[in-house]
Amino acid sequence: MNNEYKNLLDEGIGLIHQGKLNQAIDLISKSINLKNDWEISYFYRAVAHQANEQMQEAILDYTKAIKLNPKMADAYYNRAKILLEMKNCDVNLDKIIDDLNIALSLDENFIDALFAMAAAQKKKQNYRSSLEYIERLLSIQPDMIHARAFKKLLLQKYIV
Repeated sequence: MNNEYKNLLDEGIGLIHQGKLNQAIDLISKSINLKNDWEISYFYRAVAHQANEQMQEAILDYTKAIKLNPKMADAYYNRAKILLEMKNCDVNLDKIIDDLNIALSLDENFIDALFAMAAAQKKKQNYRSSLEYIERLLSIQPDMIHARAFKKLLLQKYIV
């Protein structure tokens, strides 16, 4: 079996780590041209696009990776994270929460997804739900400083 697509992907991943994002995208795209049904290639091309601040392209590739493998918790999380950071994220809050729910159903201890879900719930003004996600996160990782600060903010400003 020809493994050229794997070699191209591996080289592309190496280039991502070196910060050579455009070169990484080119190599990973070549890998996809050789084998277009492997979710890992789409996932890493999305990572490169995201690092290169090409968010729409990243969303498309995360979506393709998810279609090929609906159990990619990281792809759901990364797509939700991009949408959460966009200026018009209020429009996408339900989609963000859906993606984070799926990521958390695949990995209930996914710390980053728990934090992102707390942030999304806060944006929806579901402060008690936000607090529940932060408390769940802190039960897993009690020393997480950002989560403790977020909890304090919720309790002092939003939950009286």
